[in-house]
Amino acid sequence: MPMQPWFPDAKLGIFLHYGIYAVDGVPESWSFYSGRVPHEQYMRQLDGFTASAYEPKAWAELFARAGARYAVLTARHHDGVALWDTEHGDLNVVRHSPAGRDLVAGYAEALREKGLKVGLYYSHSDWNHPDYASVVHPEPPNEDVTTHPLVAPKHGVEDPEAWARFVAYRDAQVGELVSRFRPDLLWFDGEWERSEEQWGMAALAERILAGNPETVLNARMLSHGDYATPEQGVPLLPPDGPWELCLTMNDSWGYQHQDHNQKSVRQLVRYFTETIGMGGNLLLAVGPKEDGTIPAEQAERLEGLGAWIGLHERAVYGTVAGLPAGHHYGPSTLSADRRTLYLVCFDAPREAVSLRGLRNKVERVTVLGTGAELAHRVTGGLHDVPGVLWIDAPEGADVDESATVLAVELDGELDLYRGTGRS
Repeated sequence: MPMQPWFPDAKLGIFLHYGIYAVDGVPESWSFYSGRVPHEQYMRQLDGFTASAYEPKAWAELFARAGARYAVLTARHHDGVALWDTEHGDLNVVRHSPAGRDLVAGYAEALREKGLKVGLYYSHSDWNHPDYASVVHPEPPNEDVTTHPLVAPKHGVEDPEAWARFVAYRDAQVGELVSRFRPDLLWFDGEWERSEEQWGMAALAERILAGNPETVLNARMLSHGDYATPEQGVPLLPPDGPWELCLTMNDSWGYQHQDHNQKSVRQLVRYFTETIGMGGNLLLAVGPKEDGTIPAEQAERLEGLGAWIGLHERAVYGTVAGLPAGHHYGPSTLSADRRTLYLVCFDAPREAVSLRGLRNKVERVTVLGTGAELAHRVTGGLHDVPGVLWIDAPEGADVDESATVLAVELDGELDLYRGTGRS
């Protein structure tokens, strides 16, 4: 299926890691996998998971104010604990925690009421399922895949029947998510622990798309994924095709009470504009507390990012990747008709902002958010090599504290010089 047009224009999504790991504030699933927390202690968090202040409508309203167009919720992480009342497997917060209710349904309904697309995260792997550690990856990517007791069968003795039961369970749960909640996007994880053939990816993709042909799938469906998902750092070269950077707001995916190393609004604006300037989306992680409330310091940053986007939305939505590196000292985006460049300046410009290699005539330059018009001129140039466009630096109230955006209106579609000059 072709990529759904909403996805590349969404620009910002919110990644919600919400689960029992928020009770003690430990790393989701990985804390018992690594032995940092005993398995029994990790699972006792079910008893403290209340979702007592869980208000998905408040989530959706906050995400909309942040400028997000979609969100992704961890419906089931590697620990196998489902946030909905699944009929396949017994491990879920509805039956075994004080929360006592389906947490996915309200989330999906609230997002749709605010016009946001609904994404659900689901891990292929399940380190709590009795049939999971039953086969070995034929080309293991790391030693853990062949030796870890939660992943590999004891002494390497495989049990194909147990694995078939596990895949049937995985397929049934995913089928439930599709039929009950009709997610616009499914964000898979855990794919590295088995091969594409072992996972039965082709059959799973067919089942998902039969239930909802417009579902977007991430690259952790391997060859059946629709877009790439780099993590935690803006790539130097953008992946081919649609992509999304998933990024933590502090150093943790889920809620960890000791982690206060939150990125500033200015840093988030930088990550965001660098990502959309290369044609990607930013999927920004938020870790709700066990009661369902979003930490105030994270909510404040979402509000700050949303305020910046609100002032500069012409440079965000309805745009495509901007200039290649070297033309402007900062990221940029380009309007869909390719007639307006949006130049992002992170630091207060001094004297002038330069733009190199532009063949077009510039009709006008304005500051987004204030409308101030800036003088501009071209110097130099020889034969096919265009001169440098110099734009007078904005000053005072026209300089945004997070990032200033200049709208450069062109006399036609963007035309760039990419040569090496006169030999």
